Amino acid sequence: MSPPTTSPSRAEHALACHPAMPCAAVRSLRAAWHWRTQGGTPRLHLRYTLHADVQALRLPDRRPPRFADGLWRHTCFEAFVGAPGGSAYHEFNFAPSGEWAAYGFSAERQRDAAADQPLASLALAPLVLQDGSVLTLDVGLPLAALPAGAPDAPWPLGLTAVIEAQDGHLSYWALHHPAAQPDFHHRGGWTARVPAPHAA
Repeated sequence: MSPPTTSPSRAEHALACHPAMPCAAVRSLRAAWHWRTQGGTPRLHLRYTLHADVQALRLPDRRPPRFADGLWRHTCFEAFVGAPGGSAYHEFNFAPSGEWAAYGFSAERQRDAAADQPLASLALAPLVLQDGSVLTLDVGLPLAALPAGAPDAPWPLGLTAVIEAQDGHLSYWALHHPAAQPDFHHRGGWTARVPAPHAA
């Protein structure tokens, strides 16, 4: 796995496949983040770049952008953003179909209903492009979508993906796999750190 390319305001990482569930069709999968200001408001911009034998993968058909549950059961790019200095976090799912989902948690796998409703009301439609063997997905998260925490402390960030082969086999990709089985909710895998936009 190549080292991340970083600066105070952006970083690019190679995602690693969990060794228990390999996928020969994927040549590489990278994820990057940077702050971008749109309409005077900072947004955390995420880009996922997949190089693969696309014909060997099962990709969902394009659909109108909308919130949809269960995207993680198929090919899906994900981000886990932890509250600075706290146990809460938000999970974001983005499918190549253009559908998306966002969920709030108060602690590991403990859903936070109070956070779910405002997250579900966001418009987070990803931009998906495919050029031959390369698929890219871009999306911007408004600052209000990130969990609140200690002022000026960085957000722990986990960048992950589920890739489905044509035979239904799932492979799991992340910055780091801290457990014997894939577990994107494990904070040990959230090795990226995103500074507050004014500190980037």
